This record gives sequence, structure tokens and C-alpha cells, in this order.
Amino acid sequence: MKRTSPRDAGQWTVESATDDLQSRILSGEFRQPDGNAGQLPTAGDLGTAYGLSRQAMNRVIERLKAEGLVHTRPGARGAMVRDWQPLIFLPQQEFDRGRGSGADTDIYTRLVNAAAREGTSRMDDVTVVQADEEIRTKLGLRPGEHVGVRLRTNIVDGVPAHTDDSYVAMRIVDGTDWLLPGNVARGTNTVLAELGHELVRSIDELEPRMTTDEENERLGLGEGNSLPAIQLTSTGFDRDDNPVQVTRFTLPRRRNTVVYERKKPEHPEAGDTE
Repeated sequence: MKRTSPRDAGQWTVESATDDLQSRILSGEFRQPDGNAGQLPTAGDLGTAYGLSRQAMNRVIERLKAEGLVHTRPGARGAMVRDWQPLIFLPQQEFDRGRGSGADTDIYTRLVNAAAREGTSRMDDVTVVQADEEIRTKLGLRPGEHVGVRLRTNIVDGVPAHTDDSYVAMRIVDGTDWLLPGNVARGTNTVLAELGHELVRSIDELEPRMTTDEENERLGLGEGNSLPAIQLTSTGFDRDDNPVQVTRFTLPRRRNTVVYERKKPEHPEAGDTE
């Protein structure tokens, strides 16, 4: 460890001390000489360095745990730095059938398999609700029309990485396996394909925002520990170009990195400029 004192002098708060320790952790300051993850000083030592009480530093540690940067274990004198990398989220891979991960797997399964990481999913709820204005508009629903909803949290290497919530008109999925509780073994996209609504393209929209209280609970962040996140809203269309499914991913920082790949066509159409 290079140092235990904060980088800048001044009046520290729980928020500023958390930000400072985040930067120090991400810079590798607390790694061992061999590059392996190390541990932070005790809450007491950190409190002395930052001029904060032990109780305040424990709140800092809890926030770092919520971000997935550290973890604690019985008997350890300081929090251990988590040697954990964010999931590289590649939305364009949803329809890529050429990477050997299986044509029927969803994007999360593809990404986890491609990165050789441990991934599981927790189904938080499967229900029916009246579509809100955004969902109704994207799916072209009538006022008052209901949608089936699947609320899922995806977990990477033991850390809840992001929420993954899907919405489909009830007139499509009523009475089908899409509404079964728990995970559907063959995949809900396969169910939609069996119903004549194979998803073949999507429109993705990105919006920065803070996680909500409900998402904080699902992601294990703790009350009041909202994080900056990207909301990725993906509207999937079938072969008749009908909007079929809206999926909202909430991707907190540190736990996910959204990457889009763009390629120039090999044979530009007439009139294209170099």
C-alpha cells in the first residue's frame, strides 16, 4: 500500500471520502506487490486519515461494498479489495449467431459465456400490469391495455450486475410459457418465436440516471445508496416489423460497461463519401 492518508487536504465527508477511496482503489493503490487484490486499512485508521469517525468510515465501507469494489470477511482487520471487473455489455451481440454460444441464448448469457465468467439469474417477479405511457407508445398499445412483465436481476461472479425487465402485450403472451414464474429453460425469446413473433431487430435507447430505491434493493446496494447508471431500453421487432417486446436494463457504473461496435461497410453504396 502506497499511503493511508487522503490525497487532498480539506474537510472530508462520507461522500467525498467514498469518492476518494473509489479513485484510489481503481488506480491500484491497494494492490499487493504481485498485483493481487489487497485490503484497505481498518475503519479506525481510515477515519484518522480522513478526519471522520469510525461510524462514518463504516458507512463509507458499506458504500464501497455496494459498488462491488470491496468485500468484508470475519476476522479481517480491513475490507478486502474485490478483484472484479465490470461486465462488458455489448447490445449488438443479441442477434449474433456466429459466436458459438447458441442461437436461442439471450444477450446476458452470451456475454457471460463469451467472457468465461460465472453468471446466474434471479427472477424477481412475473406479473401483469397496465402499460405505462412509455411502454404503451413503444409497443403501439391501446390505452388501458395490459402487458406481461418479467423482472429479472442478472448476477456476475456473485455480484448483482444489472436489472433486466421485459414487457410484452398480454394479447401475445396470455396463457403461454412466457408468463411462467421463474426462468424458462428454452428462453422467453424462443417462446415469442414459437408464437410467430421472432425478434429480428431492435432499437436501443440509452439514458443516464440514478438507480431507484426499488433497484437498490434488487441490486443489493442498500437504502439510500443510489448509483449513477445507464438505462438501456431495447425495443424488439418481429419479421413483420411489429414492436413485440420492450426490455429495460438498468446498468450501474462499475458493474457494467456498455460498448457498441460500428463497422464501415466493405462495399459502400453509390453516393457514399469516403
